[in-house]
Amino acid sequence: MGSGGIAFVAKTMRRPLSLDPIGSVATACAIFGLAVFAMPSAQAAADPNEICFSCHGDKGAKGISGKSIAVDGAAFGKSVHGELKLECTACHAEVSLKKLPHAEKLKPVDCGNCHEKPVKEYASTVHGMARKGGSTVAATCADCHGTHDIKRSKDPDSRTSHANLEATCGKCHGNEAMVREAKLPGGNVASKFHDSIHGRALAGAARASAPTCTNCHGAHGIHPKSDPQSTTHRARIPDTCGACHTKERQDFALGEHGKLRQEGNLSAPGCSDCHGAHTIQRHDLPLFQTEVIKECGNCHVDYLATYRDTFHGQVTALGYSRVATCASCHGSHQILPASNPASTVSPQNRVKTCQKCHDRANVNFANYDPHANRHDRARNPLYYYTGKFMEWLLIGVFTLFGIHTLLWLIRSLVERSRRAPAAREDRH
Repeated sequence: MGSGGIAFVAKTMRRPLSLDPIGSVATACAIFGLAVFAMPSAQAAADPNEICFSCHGDKGAKGISGKSIAVDGAAFGKSVHGELKLECTACHAEVSLKKLPHAEKLKPVDCGNCHEKPVKEYASTVHGMARKGGSTVAATCADCHGTHDIKRSKDPDSRTSHANLEATCGKCHGNEAMVREAKLPGGNVASKFHDSIHGRALAGAARASAPTCTNCHGAHGIHPKSDPQSTTHRARIPDTCGACHTKERQDFALGEHGKLRQEGNLSAPGCSDCHGAHTIQRHDLPLFQTEVIKECGNCHVDYLATYRDTFHGQVTALGYSRVATCASCHGSHQILPASNPASTVSPQNRVKTCQKCHDRANVNFANYDPHANRHDRARNPLYYYTGKFMEWLLIGVFTLFGIHTLLWLIRSLVERSRRAPAAREDRH
């Protein structure tokens, strides 16, 4: 600033401001305008954001509407944009430092000017489509990344760091009011996830490696599970889970369920059918081991019914997992039919499978049929005819004694009516 300009500004600032509000504002604007435009061009180019912070740096700064327009300069300086020395006008493109003050209401920032690919991906996602459909609560860039304090995802303080993503997504998907307003599918999935094995791992020693929301759903390419592109689409669930659970994915592909999936039969069970989605628990917990039996029964209805008739089935129905469940005999991920020699329930392996619980089991012991069905004559003819015999025996016994009881009743009534006159005579 030239010496004449400095003298003028200093002289002006020493003058008492007019009591007239219009005069006061005019004087303040004159001082600000002279201070800004009298700067040497080199200094202005060095840090043009200081011009913005001269107003927005005030913690109490508010717009005409009363809404805060303050920006934390220190937080911005530590942000990824601050580190890159990005000018405010790079995002707020309609603002010109040559025309201040700027308009009260500015257009929304277009992140696509720099981040073209992520914004393009976002436009076709569940959040982007919801915005296009008129939703005012669907997540935008700022909801996940922040505004003036955006940090790199690898920064531990970033909203999108691995450890913080659960809380970031939970701002919407864990907010009951938001869930109701936006009619979010699945309800409060954040609280369910938090109590799952993955959620607990994130809160513990495996904080840096346990899967979080984006490991399953993606980041900028989140699609509804009904969309074949979605990583949570039914056809893609095994691959999504297999990104972490490699061995289980390989075993599943070799099993009967996996083969059906590969043939295009999506009604065959996948990972989430047995383990759930946001409520996944440890597989060694008694509650999971006994409850997952019901999941098997969703498809294998007859086998569940015959299993419940056995000692094993009745004990597990009471909540005890120390006896055999479906997985104890059939396995879990690489389930094969009994006709396959590699199956744990094939004739070649059945004794070994029984010996996992019954140390002294032999071939004769292993011939026990854990799914004996007295209604299936082809599978269990002796059991079938024994059942029929017992049915007819019960019918015969109840019929015989029913007739006997009826005849006895008739005889009693006849005998009672015969004795009645004699009893009346005795009373007289």
